[in-house]
Amino acid sequence: MTARDAVDDAVRTETKPVRAIPTGLEHEIRAILPALDITFDVGARAQFAFDASHYRVPPAAVAFPSSADEVAALVSTCRRFGVPVIGRGGGTSMAGNAIGPGIVIDFSRHMNRVLSVDPRARRAVVQPGVVLDDLQRVVRDHGLEFGPDPSSHSRATVGGMIGNDACGNHSVRHGRTVEHVVELELVLDDGCRVIAAREGVRAADPEDSASVARAARLSTSLRTLVLDHLAEIRLELGRIGRQVSGFQLQHLLPENGFDVAKALVGTEGTCALVVAATVTLVPIAPAALLVALGYPDVVHAADDVPAILEFSPAAVEGMDESIVATMRARRGTDSVRGLPDGRAWLFVDLDGTDTEQVHARAKELVIQLTAQGHLSEAKIVADPSERRSLWRVREDGAGLAARPLTGGQTWTGWEDSAVDPTRLPAYLRDFRQLLADHNRVGVMYGHFGSGCIHVRIDFDLNTDEGIEDMGRFVEAAAHLVVEHGGTLSGEHGDGRARSELLSIMYSSKVITLFASMKKYFDPTNILNPGVIVDPDPVTANLAPLPYPKVAPEAGAFTFPHDEVGFSDAVSRCVGIGRCRSDTGGVMCPSFRATHEENNSTRGRSRALQEMLRGELITDGWRSTEVRDALDLCLSCKACSSDCPAGVDMATYKSEFLHHHYQHRLRPLTHYSLGWLPLISRLAGAAPWLVNSIAGVGPLHKMLAGLGGVTAERAVPKFARSNAARKQLRPYTQRGTDVDAVLFTDTFTRAFRPELMGSAARVLTDTGLRMSGVQDACCGLTWITTGQLSKAKKVLTRTTRILDQTGEAPIVVLEPSCASALHKDLPELVPTEAAHRVAARITTFADIIESRLDHGWTPPRMPDEVVLQQHCHEYAVFGSTTQQHVMSRLGITSVENAVGCCGLAGNFGFEKDHYEVSMAVADLSLSGKLNTPAAGNAILADGFSCQTQISHINPDDNPAPAHLAQILDRGLDAGTDDSDQRTLP
Repeated sequence: MTARDAVDDAVRTETKPVRAIPTGLEHEIRAILPALDITFDVGARAQFAFDASHYRVPPAAVAFPSSADEVAALVSTCRRFGVPVIGRGGGTSMAGNAIGPGIVIDFSRHMNRVLSVDPRARRAVVQPGVVLDDLQRVVRDHGLEFGPDPSSHSRATVGGMIGNDACGNHSVRHGRTVEHVVELELVLDDGCRVIAAREGVRAADPEDSASVARAARLSTSLRTLVLDHLAEIRLELGRIGRQVSGFQLQHLLPENGFDVAKALVGTEGTCALVVAATVTLVPIAPAALLVALGYPDVVHAADDVPAILEFSPAAVEGMDESIVATMRARRGTDSVRGLPDGRAWLFVDLDGTDTEQVHARAKELVIQLTAQGHLSEAKIVADPSERRSLWRVREDGAGLAARPLTGGQTWTGWEDSAVDPTRLPAYLRDFRQLLADHNRVGVMYGHFGSGCIHVRIDFDLNTDEGIEDMGRFVEAAAHLVVEHGGTLSGEHGDGRARSELLSIMYSSKVITLFASMKKYFDPTNILNPGVIVDPDPVTANLAPLPYPKVAPEAGAFTFPHDEVGFSDAVSRCVGIGRCRSDTGGVMCPSFRATHEENNSTRGRSRALQEMLRGELITDGWRSTEVRDALDLCLSCKACSSDCPAGVDMATYKSEFLHHHYQHRLRPLTHYSLGWLPLISRLAGAAPWLVNSIAGVGPLHKMLAGLGGVTAERAVPKFARSNAARKQLRPYTQRGTDVDAVLFTDTFTRAFRPELMGSAARVLTDTGLRMSGVQDACCGLTWITTGQLSKAKKVLTRTTRILDQTGEAPIVVLEPSCASALHKDLPELVPTEAAHRVAARITTFADIIESRLDHGWTPPRMPDEVVLQQHCHEYAVFGSTTQQHVMSRLGITSVENAVGCCGLAGNFGFEKDHYEVSMAVADLSLSGKLNTPAAGNAILADGFSCQTQISHINPDDNPAPAHLAQILDRGLDAGTDDSDQRTLP
């Protein structure tokens, strides 16, 4: 029997909502709500058809209301037309909770404020779209925080957390969201606004007679429902700490104070839409540290959980070796520091009021666990940076598990079951056997201290047989977790992934109670239909990826890490949504500047996926929707490093533009900026003439218009074509018997030839013998504008030139050019020679670090600097390389402008992108230029970064400089005592 069969006809919802927008609805909405931010565009519908699950349901429209009044008017209008309404926060739901037919209401764009904070009462009032991290930033000023902290805290909204009853890493200490909710302001299906609280429901406006009457009917109906079914509710609901599945009617029991607000937590938007919430806050512990525990496998880790809980930890989180291996492979070995030996790990957070006492508890815990014999190794991690490094691995678990190193794609669907922690070892043993019986592999991580295990499984969703096996597996898994006294969902909610399975967990009477509650709140069934009550089958609306086994046309890039090329690469995005974060890492600068889904890495990926699917977006590579979604991508490459699933939107954009403009007229900037290597050589023949013309206001504006670039920026001054060659000549030699090859890139040759002299002098001082390459190009400007046929020709020639220079490292001063030669070259020109050349590419910072390893003593450096690391260097060569070198060079204070500078090569010069370019700069860089360190030195290796800095702050600070130039100045300043320096 399914949950659908168990619902008695008497309590079924009155109507099944239509799945298409009726004629006249759009006109009606725009007439009633002329200021409402709403779109019926295909591009938005494509992007909001997904959340972070393996389901896809395209909406008919997406609305971004600014107030509760707009929400009420929109919902009541939809009710009259019988159109479904689905509430959505950050779109990080992993069970298909935040997608559906009809109109999706996204609260994250406008209704995202902290309305008030009462530190004395430890309460806050928030709008549903406020991101958890934004709330935390506000309340931490008062020594408080919101207790539940899901791993998606940087983009998950509080409204979404209420919808799912989210928990998070520290749920051992702080429990679920429901325990922190005091009141909820709601919009009901008829547009009435009410407040749900302890002791019942009341009208938000006591003067609104319709809302007063509706609130009274709801309170009466709910009281009667509970009093008539006390036994069922007490026996089946609220049995274990993580029992999130279904509706939490136990909060309506008399002994629990008839708390309607708490009863609505976890209803996933099926009963009402939350437009404001009053929540409680908890004090921040003064002292905390992390104990990292290594085990042979996850079962041995689970065996130790009961003993760990005796030490009153704040968190007990676990993960298996696949996640760690993927993290190290994708972001380098330094990305996971402080991890003990093992093949599975537990992270135990201990906290308290006294640092020494917490450390003593940690030592005692390790002694006791060692005696129990399950442990491989333990480490007490007190260093904050190591703690952050380890927690990031755990927090990125869902994305890292999506594409493990073993290959293939893993999926949600049974990622959220929970049992009592004492039953966890037995449950995991049986669950691993179930995986083996179905010939499936699962990557495990989760909240071991709460008995909640997340697992992504390699379901085969590309065949009917695979989908049927998935259905059989989740049904068997549901029976298994129930046998262990557990719950289908421990925090993600039931959504489309588990709602149909609720009848396995609950009796038909309780299933009927859920349907009754839904009917009281939503009699017309317009709120998130197909979820929890009268659910869709778990195998309906699946969105298997990759879509086609062959992309619409053969790709220019080879996509070597993706089995079936472009389509497989694009399918890396599974909706985790880390790109929607305002903090941590560098991606996605355009989203951080605009806060629009269309400008996020996820939004662009979803548009590309829909292009390949061909259902909503039907014109393939010619799609204007995809072109528009990619328009504000800065091609910064940060997603290739920061995205847990390894999405590389810069490459996808280049591939798309290559096909989109094939045999078509391109934008002007594709010629004026895309062909910069050729144009700069022509300008270099008479730079005085070009610079003079570009320096005259009217002529500058005319040239800018002809080239499609902004007139707001000065044109960088061109140098003579042979200036860089002259700078380099005294320090280089011919032949291949050298220690390094110094590559002259286009930007250095055209605009800063003096940099070649600085770099050559510094490298010579380190004891290196060098040769130089003057007449080759990395093809970057053709790559970023999608002119890949030309880029391949350029790179084929460059490969031939560089491969003849021997085996020494090739030092590239411009980070974006180094990135193109290291990463893009072998993916566009997949020859053995190209791979040899790519492997030799190194940045200036890297070569300096190698010379420090060989005993070179650097000159005296400034005590403090502002550092703007180029995004391409961050993504391709490591996020910490520059800062590590700074420290070794003796720079004691680094003001790190974390994030993209905003210029990003051609992007910030393009007329239509200037405002966004400057908005991106304002996110971090502009503020750092106003610090005292900026008056000392500004380190920016990238030419784009230097140009943006000079544009933002042309007079107040020293000109931005390359690391080679700062070191060269140090050599000049230290000439008199150079005999005291040590050379290798």
